[in-house]
Amino acid sequence: MHLTHTLRIFIDKDSEILILGSFPSVKSREVMFYYGHKQNRFFPVLARLFNEVAPITVEERKVFLKRHKIALYDVIEECDIEGSSDSSIKNVIPVDIVSILSEYPNIKIIGITGNTAKYYFNRYLINKIGNTKVVYLPSTSPANARMSIENLVDVYKELLK
Repeated sequence: MHLTHTLRIFIDKDSEILILGSFPSVKSREVMFYYGHKQNRFFPVLARLFNEVAPITVEERKVFLKRHKIALYDVIEECDIEGSSDSSIKNVIPVDIVSILSEYPNIKIIGITGNTAKYYFNRYLINKIGNTKVVYLPSTSPANARMSIENLVDVYKELLK
């Protein structure tokens, strides 16, 4: 099924960190916000980075992200995908990273979450970001069970350097 990204970029003028995943999961599209699956460890990992309680509701998550100057979006704007399966992604149209970075010049670092996002970022976007620092991060999906939450926190600390 060919889908267009339905979630708006979560960003504001003060954002300094842009975290890009691959494409919103079915659950994220249902709740209309990023990392919407209850088992996803994205917000618990970020909360540990800042010694806070993990935000639960979409509104709490938005407040948390704004407080820490974190923006969220994805590498892929449109693609063919089956359910939430990154391995099924084909016919990719990437996001317009040049426009995002020119409109939000305070972005100092881009975090790329997961191997699929890394693959498409390197294929379509890496040469369009100028001197913006890039950090490759492991997926926080429950499918990435080989990494404990402590391991994820250790790697995600790179976003704060």
